Amino acid sequence: MAVKFSTYRTSDIDNNLKKMQIRPLDVMVTGVTGAGKSTTLNAFFQKTVAKVGDGVDPETMELDSYELNDFFRVWDTPGLGDGVEIDQIHKKKMVDLLYKTYGSDGATYGFIDMVLVIIEGANRDMGTTYTLLNEVVVPNIQKDRIFVVINQADVAMKGRHWNYSTSTPDAQLLNFLEEQACSIQNRVKEATGISIMKPVYYSAEYGWNVQKVFDFIIDNMPKQRRTLMK
Repeated sequence: MAVKFSTYRTSDIDNNLKKMQIRPLDVMVTGVTGAGKSTTLNAFFQKTVAKVGDGVDPETMELDSYELNDFFRVWDTPGLGDGVEIDQIHKKKMVDLLYKTYGSDGATYGFIDMVLVIIEGANRDMGTTYTLLNEVVVPNIQKDRIFVVINQADVAMKGRHWNYSTSTPDAQLLNFLEEQACSIQNRVKEATGISIMKPVYYSAEYGWNVQKVFDFIIDNMPKQRRTLMK
């Protein structure tokens, strides 16, 4: 039976938000063009909220927000990898979002609580992903608020070990995905200098392991409001 994310673990989220004294949790979702950001959001919402691109043209050109419920809001951002000039525009939009603030009790806090970086399963454009991490994400939000996930498990290993009748990977693909997650963890450390938790791998297209992605976010929610980077 499919999990209904709009009512899934809401008490866990709410309890943590009460400690943080905020509502809702604001999560910025980012990644290179084609990584499946919109498909991931649609999998969370279990309906089309973000338009999915079928070709090379990115669909997400602006910053759109979607509220799953009273406790959880996601921000869909433009993907990088569409050319130097347009990437610069997109980078600025994302950095501006990371520096969006609100005031409370005489103090100023960052509006975005967490960043979810989506990597595509085929790993075709890791250079642009590292640019995104190094130039947009890492300098502008605390490291323990950055989480990486690997989408498109169904196309890893050229899709040869994906069972389309059950929408699940076979044992060989599972082993490959596990090795890939560890490899990405190490490569991000080498490329950016930050240590991330081992990424969760999933297929938003087929709904496989999406629940684990959602759990990954909830289980690692920050415990306090976000102060701005110095």
